[in-house]
Amino acid sequence: MSLLPRLQLSASTLLPVLAGLLFGSLMLLGGPPALVGALVAVLTVVAILTRPVRGLLLFCLIAPFVPWTTVTIGIRMTVSEALLALTWAGVFTQWLMGRLPSWKAGPTERRMLWLMAWSIVPLVAGQYMVHEEGNGPVNWVRWLLNVSTLLLVPILTPTPALRQRMMDCLVIGFTAMLALSLGVFIKSPDARTMIPVLASLHYAHPEALMDIFSSMYNRMASPWVHPNSTGGVLLLGVPLAAFYGVSQTGWRRALSLFVALAGSAGIVFSGSRGALLCLAALVVWLAWRRVPMAGRALLIGTLLAATMLVAYPPARERLVSLTQGSQDASTSVRFDEYRNFHRAVERYPLGLGFKVETPATGGGVYGISNLWLNYWYKLGLPGMLFFIALTVAWWREVRLTGDLSKMKADQALHVGSVGAMLAALLTGFIDHYFSFTQVLIALFWLTMAISLQASRPLPQPVRETTPS
Repeated sequence: MSLLPRLQLSASTLLPVLAGLLFGSLMLLGGPPALVGALVAVLTVVAILTRPVRGLLLFCLIAPFVPWTTVTIGIRMTVSEALLALTWAGVFTQWLMGRLPSWKAGPTERRMLWLMAWSIVPLVAGQYMVHEEGNGPVNWVRWLLNVSTLLLVPILTPTPALRQRMMDCLVIGFTAMLALSLGVFIKSPDARTMIPVLASLHYAHPEALMDIFSSMYNRMASPWVHPNSTGGVLLLGVPLAAFYGVSQTGWRRALSLFVALAGSAGIVFSGSRGALLCLAALVVWLAWRRVPMAGRALLIGTLLAATMLVAYPPARERLVSLTQGSQDASTSVRFDEYRNFHRAVERYPLGLGFKVETPATGGGVYGISNLWLNYWYKLGLPGMLFFIALTVAWWREVRLTGDLSKMKADQALHVGSVGAMLAALLTGFIDHYFSFTQVLIALFWLTMAISLQASRPLPQPVRETTPS
C-alpha cells in the first residue's frame, strides 16, 4: 500500500471547492454587494446554458425597456447583447448534448446566412480603407448577435406556448419602458431630467446623452435616447401589442392595450414624424383591407392624435415642419445626404465596414437617411442586394392574402407582426435606424421572425413507433 495519500479529486468535489474559493475571495475583496452580484451572474449563466430559451425571454424583457444598459465582460457591451451571446452559447451547448431538436432554415433564414457571410468582405475592407480609430471585429460580432434574433426565434420557440411566453415578455418590456418614459415626461417635459436615470442604469457616453437631450429637450425622453429611435421601436411595439391583445384575455389584454395606446401617444410626444406618418399609413392600409376594428382605430386614433397635437405644441411644430421642405433643418440635411451619397460609395466600393459608424469623417462625406442605401454604404452594393433578396423572401412567406375582414384570433399576431414590419420598412425611405442601430435592429429582426413563425404551419409532433 502506498504511503502517499491520494490527492486526486473528482470533478464533483473540485467544483464546490473552486466555487467556495471564488465567492470567499469576492466576499473579502468586494464585500456583500460583489458576492450577491457574482451569485446572480453565475445563476443566470447556468440557467441560460441549461435552457437557452430563458436567455431569449430575458432579452425580450430587457431590450425594449433598457436597451443600452451596459456590462463589462472583457469588453463593454450592452446587457441585451450579452444575453444574446449567452443564449447562443446555450444553443451550441445543448446541440452538442443532443438536447435541441433539429432545425431546418427557411428561405428567409438562408438569405440571412448569406448576408452574414458576405459581411466578412466589408469587415476586412473597412479595416484597411478606413483610417479612423475603431474596433471592427468587435462591432461586427455585435452586429451578428443583433441580427441573429431572426434565427433564434424558430430554434427556441417551436411551440405556441413558448411563443406566447416570448410575446408576454415583449409586452411587459414595452410596458415598463412606456411607464418610465411617460412618467418622467409627465413629471417634467424637459428631456434632460432623464439623464440621471440613464446614468444610474450604466449607459455609456454620458456626453452624448447630454448633447442629445439638451438639443431636443422639448421632445419626450426615453431609454432609447434619440427621439427617432424611440419612435422606431414604438412603431414595432404598437402593432405587435395591439394585435396580440386581440387574441388574449385578462392581464395580457390589459397590458397590450396599454402599450398600443401609450405607445401611440409616445410617438406623438417623441416628435418622430416618420414613425407617426408610417403608423397612420399602416392603420389606413389595415382599414382598406377591412381588418376588424381597423376603421374604428383609424377614427379614434385620428381624434386622439389631433387632440395631442393641439395640446402639445412641440409635436405640432414638428409635424408642420414637413410642409417646409428644404427650409426645415433635418429635411435639408437629408437632401444634402442624397446629393453627396455617390461620394461615399466611390470612396468605399466594398462598404465602410464595421470599424466606424456612418458617416465616415472627413472629406465632406455624408451619411444617408435611407435603410437600403445605408446597407450599400456599410456593406457595399452586394450587401444591399442581399438585404433586398432577404426582404423579398420574407414577403413571399408572410404576405397577407384572402379576406382579412373575417380574421380569426389565431391570425391576429400574423397580421400585427407583418403590419409592424411593413411600417418599419416604410420608415426606411426617410431614416436608417433599422439598418445598423444596435439592439433596435435586434428587435426589428425579432419581429420579422415572429411574423414568419406566425405564418408557418406548426411542426407535426413526432409519433413514436413501437416494435411489433
